[in-house]
Amino acid sequence: MSSKIIAAVAGAALGSVLIAGPAFAQNAECGEIQKTLQSRKDLVAKANAASNSKKKMTPAEACALFGKLQTNGNEGVKWIAANKEWCSIPDSFAEGFKADHLKVAGIRTKICGVAAQAAKMEAQARAQAQNGGGGSGGGMLGGPGLTGSLKMPQGAL
Repeated sequence: MSSKIIAAVAGAALGSVLIAGPAFAQNAECGEIQKTLQSRKDLVAKANAASNSKKKMTPAEACALFGKLQTNGNEGVKWIAANKEWCSIPDSFAEGFKADHLKVAGIRTKICGVAAQAAKMEAQARAQAQNGGGGSGGGMLGGPGLTGSLKMPQGAL
């Protein structure tokens, strides 16, 4: 095979170019999935590292990471569907990738829901703190909420 490609590059007979051309194109096209798979591997490693670390990801960070993972999966599923026959991709790989992608999508939905709820609660706490805390004196236990300030009681101690 490599001698045919060398012959084609060197300007050998047109028959050699036609034989080597599709085979070379197939190898180049079939290798394109490697970028997607490596990117996916890196994203999964990042998620695993965060889950094993003392410093956990915030819900917003996890949502962003799983969003990238889902985008990667969309690209992979699309590529596999388009090139499955041409690149002789086994059914088990295609089905496994698709199942993994669906699992990621479900996890992303849950994580991003938690992130949205956390952002909403933080915004409400900030608004409540800025408005003087309403009738209950602010956040939990009568404090100013998430602002981090604490007023000293006034009067004789």
